[in-house]
Amino acid sequence: MPKIKTDENKIKELLTRGVEEVIVKKELEEKLKSGKSLIIKLGIDPSRPDLHLGHSVVLKKLKEFQNLGHHIILIIGDFTGMIGDPSGKSKTRPALSKEEVLKNAKTYFNQAGKILDLKKTEVRYNSAWFSAMGWEDILKLLSKFTAARILERDEFSKRLKSGVDIAISEIMYPIMQAYDSVEIKADAEIGGTDQKFNMLAGRELQKKMNMPPQNVLTVPLLIGLDGAQKMSKSLDNYIGVNENANSMFGKIMSIPDSLILNYFTLLTDASEKELEKIKENLKNPKLNPRDAKARLAKEIVTMYHSANEAAKAEKEFNTIFRDKGIPSEIEEKKVESGRWKVAELLVELKLAPSKNEAKRLVESKAVEIDGKIITDWKTAIEIKNGMALRAGKRRFAKIII
Repeated sequence: MPKIKTDENKIKELLTRGVEEVIVKKELEEKLKSGKSLIIKLGIDPSRPDLHLGHSVVLKKLKEFQNLGHHIILIIGDFTGMIGDPSGKSKTRPALSKEEVLKNAKTYFNQAGKILDLKKTEVRYNSAWFSAMGWEDILKLLSKFTAARILERDEFSKRLKSGVDIAISEIMYPIMQAYDSVEIKADAEIGGTDQKFNMLAGRELQKKMNMPPQNVLTVPLLIGLDGAQKMSKSLDNYIGVNENANSMFGKIMSIPDSLILNYFTLLTDASEKELEKIKENLKNPKLNPRDAKARLAKEIVTMYHSANEAAKAEKEFNTIFRDKGIPSEIEEKKVESGRWKVAELLVELKLAPSKNEAKRLVESKAVEIDGKIITDWKTAIEIKNGMALRAGKRRFAKIII
């Protein structure tokens, strides 16, 4: 049994840094100071196989609970995942098969291991209790909630007003997620702000079943690379947990300066004192925000790869973007020998999605062949083995005849 740490400074940081809301803060604070081992729950809806840094925000907060000695339980929603969490959705999600859900869950769990200590993490599948339920059990559970209460949630009220269908299974989703908390006797549940309704449903159900109600801790949704919307694969503004070091470093260097402090706060282990210094430096017009961004990129790449990989990624980034050089490794692509017009060659090599985009890249002086900028998209060039092309900042290809 791990020793429970009750350090007041650690508890204060746990409940404030990178936290949007705690319900009820005083209750959870007292639980943490009691020295009792708490059951901390995170429900995972394995609708997608890959994690991005947005998912890491809640996992890092979970790790803080783990560091204090508390018991972490990951609920893999292999049963509820076949319904799909309606949170933030304007329409019913397509149903997934059990095989797809389990495959995604395995990938998710492996990636979560980059942050959590999996040896100290319990994993439960909610099919273990939902598959065993009969109609009598389900009706008893449903009687604990009212339709009006469930339909209050923003996603459902908006869809009702706009005449968009709501599946009965979606209405049951928050009830089933709530029952997960009952089943494991959760003391607290953690999730993004978009999960607040579902987690409060768990607190409400525990009360109705004469159990101590779980506390709810929400963390903010990470803003994506565009600096505007939450990080999401569907919006293509994400950084994958499994991305290679060079890609991860480059993407972090591309974030707007306005996100630097936010990323340091939510994604790194920088101390409060360091965060304050970073904040002051970002206000100083004599200092270049690029330096803070490079430090951020190195810290994050080190977390998911290694310090050595971070150093190599920084060197590679500087070679390409500061020194205008060519990457050490470029994807080789085969083309037929002869003379090619530049625009057609870019499309053939998949460095541009269309001829119009290829023309735009050339006209904006974003295309280089063997280090020479091309200014006319109609230029015909003789293909040579090993010829290196750059299109934009990040797309490269080496020609193999």
